[in-house]
Amino acid sequence: MIYFAALAIAAGLAVPIAVIGAGIGQGRAVASGLESMARQPGMAGQLLINMIIGLAFIESLVLFALVLVFIFLGSRLPNTNQVLQTIQSTQVSK
Repeated sequence: MIYFAALAIAAGLAVPIAVIGAGIGQGRAVASGLESMARQPGMAGQLLINMIIGLAFIESLVLFALVLVFIFLGSRLPNTNQVLQTIQSTQVSK
């Protein structure tokens, strides 16, 4: 039973933690990119392309976490009725 509870908590926290980390990473990447563009305006086009590629990689990690949550919820967690029956059967036997 503890396994299912831990899996549900992990699935519920995976996306928010990934989004917070990605938000911080994207903010720092954009700030550094804009600072670099301000220092060397001639390189702005090349810096912009590299920054957008980096932001795409950061965002892909969030989407990967979202896909993993759907996989966990779809294949690993039991049906709610099965869990309730298990809990009731263990309480009756005590």
